[in-house]
Amino acid sequence: MKFSLDWLKVFLETEASAAEIAAALNRVGLEVEGVEDPVEKLAGFRVAEVLTAARHPNADKLQVLTVNTGEGEPLQVVCGAPNARAGMKGVFGMAGAIVPANGMQLRKSAIRGVESNGMMCSVRELQLGDDHEGIIELPPDAPVGTAFADYRGTSAVFDVAITPNRPDCMGVEGIARDLAAAGLGTFKPYRVEPITGNFACPVEIRTDDPEGCSAFYGRVIRGVTNGASPEWMQQRLISAGQRPISALVDITNYLMLAFGRPAHAYDLAQLKGAVVARRATDGEQVLALNEKTYTLDSSMTVIADDSGVHDIAGIMGGEHSGVAAGTTDVLLEIAYFDPERIGTTGRKLGLASDARTRFERGVDPVFLDEGLDLLTAMILRICGGEASQVVRAGAPPSTPTVIDYDPGLAERLGGIAISEEEQRRTLAALDFRVSPDWRVTAPLRRHDIEGPADIVEEVVRIHGLDSVESVPLPRADGVTRPTATPEQATERRVRRAAAARGLNEAVTWSFIPEANADHFAEGNGGLWLLDNPISEDMKAMRPSLIPGLLAAAKRNLDRGADGVRLFELGRRYLRGDAGRSDERRTVGVLLAGEKTARGWASGKARAFDAFDAKAEALALLEAAGAPVGNLQVLDEAGAQFHPGQSATLRLGPKTVLARFGALHPKTLAAFDIEGPAVAAEVFLDSIPAKKGGAAFARSPYAPPALQAVKRDFAFLVDAALPAGELLRAVKGADKANIVDARIFDDFRGQGVPGGKKSLAIEVTLQPSEKSYTDENLKAISERIVAAATKLGAELRY
Repeated sequence: MKFSLDWLKVFLETEASAAEIAAALNRVGLEVEGVEDPVEKLAGFRVAEVLTAARHPNADKLQVLTVNTGEGEPLQVVCGAPNARAGMKGVFGMAGAIVPANGMQLRKSAIRGVESNGMMCSVRELQLGDDHEGIIELPPDAPVGTAFADYRGTSAVFDVAITPNRPDCMGVEGIARDLAAAGLGTFKPYRVEPITGNFACPVEIRTDDPEGCSAFYGRVIRGVTNGASPEWMQQRLISAGQRPISALVDITNYLMLAFGRPAHAYDLAQLKGAVVARRATDGEQVLALNEKTYTLDSSMTVIADDSGVHDIAGIMGGEHSGVAAGTTDVLLEIAYFDPERIGTTGRKLGLASDARTRFERGVDPVFLDEGLDLLTAMILRICGGEASQVVRAGAPPSTPTVIDYDPGLAERLGGIAISEEEQRRTLAALDFRVSPDWRVTAPLRRHDIEGPADIVEEVVRIHGLDSVESVPLPRADGVTRPTATPEQATERRVRRAAAARGLNEAVTWSFIPEANADHFAEGNGGLWLLDNPISEDMKAMRPSLIPGLLAAAKRNLDRGADGVRLFELGRRYLRGDAGRSDERRTVGVLLAGEKTARGWASGKARAFDAFDAKAEALALLEAAGAPVGNLQVLDEAGAQFHPGQSATLRLGPKTVLARFGALHPKTLAAFDIEGPAVAAEVFLDSIPAKKGGAAFARSPYAPPALQAVKRDFAFLVDAALPAGELLRAVKGADKANIVDARIFDDFRGQGVPGGKKSLAIEVTLQPSEKSYTDENLKAISERIVAAATKLGAELRY
């Protein structure tokens, strides 16, 4: 929320500087995101006098002015404003100044062949309003040469982040109340005398939906003139980021921003019959002020008359009943809407507004008569007219929250000792009522106060959050126990292993485009789709981590990266039984582009292949504690992968621990990625837990006393036999002696029969108590050959 220091001082009598106010706001828990200094924005602009004005020799609509800037010789300026004339005073932008409206830096230039040394400025160009029909005209006594910021008077603008639990600070008055309670000045609530009205309200007002709209107050003002709002109001609205529109619209916006209370003004001539707060009917439509048509349903509260809906209650008014320049009679509406109903309606329609933000967080339910009187008084003062009597339909909530409070909680929960006297003073300054026995009654506008802890928060933050000292938690004697869960410890090991292998960690959105999610949803039970996504590109919860990694890889490759090595540890979101949400811990890996760059020794650049993805999957599985030695390589990695260059790693025929391989060309095309890319997904939730709940730990290393022995074997096998199956059979032939085995050659060609391949395996044997004899080695070799023979392998000699 933005507001100016000038606006704040309407409600707060203080001599504090902008810096002191910003520091105080942070102390009381209202985070200041920025303070804008208008002096900086208007630097380089000064009061100047036009000495002469002559027609431009090469352009009918331009003039050549001679301008006195208060220093040095007069400057020549080319100007297109119709009101520029000799003798007038205006605002001149010097060469080097930055135009606030568009960020353009002024410089000496030639316009249609005539030199121009700056610019005479309009209201719009300096972001002081919307008028751009001519340049600014200052009074004749404006001092030439004075900086325009000094002449005009400037006010710092604060940008404060209001948390959802503080709707009472969605108006400048609420912020001033907090600052006054913190001792930064004296709070000045702004109120007017009740306006009784001179005639009966000619419009019937009622609420037929007491759940959605418990109170609906209104009155008519006739004979208004809807011109421009006063400059002081426009400047305050501009400081808040609002564009001034017309007096009636600006007044309702001013009430909302100053007091946190949205209201609405209808053009009475556009209404027919009674004005009613009611439920919409299914399929009913309304054209809103944003010029979009919305289809409503029976769960939504609307404001309507005999002709139809005029207002999506508490969110946005209708286009055809809004006030216009020719409006002479208005109906003012101020109401209390159910916050939950407003939030639900806004999400269903995908419609956000300043009014919705305030109503769904909760406005002050008792600020109805006072708000309507303020609105009426401003309209009568600025637009003229005559007000009717007030019609009150329904009643707002009136039961306050009462809490039994122990002042000692401030120290026990808040960590700081605050005297009972100061706590009473703080609560009274915030409009809480405190009885002698510490029964605290919260003001109705404080919807966030629910229990004693909330009272503690109030007294501590007003005392000053920066006064709470950092105190270490009590520490038990002895060795500190680990706090990470087994799952967290596993994730840490996997992250370290991936980083050690040269992979870069990515953190991508859990929400992805629905089309991308559909591509990876096969066999996952359907997608979880958001009813009210941030955008259509974030509508589906990801069924796989690969889409996000593909998007990240594309961004890097498009920007000239030769190769991309990414991994992410996160959650996949699947539909479980009976439609329940099912989150799966997963590690995704994506390798794209060049694995090795071209070079004089290696020749052409080499791309990643499926075996690179397999290596990453095995390494991460090992880091996660999976029994990688017992895994089987089987197919069915998924339609997203190349069918001949992908597989799964399984523990048994059903338990899939990972999938890997080259991505299918259709997948790459869907994500607009050129060139090959390989990926892997490791399913951490599928890894079986250690028996007995034993934690993962490396066994102590004991170097063998005897030297290992290596033997090579070459087998003829069917070309279709996976090499991993033969390797696993060899390793299991004699577990007491075989400590490792690896394939070092795959040969198909001369000397190898058709349909066959030759696989060469290096087997490492480790003696334990004594060296092997020839008989020992022969027996082991026979067991290896026998195990391979069971797979149809034939030993080559």
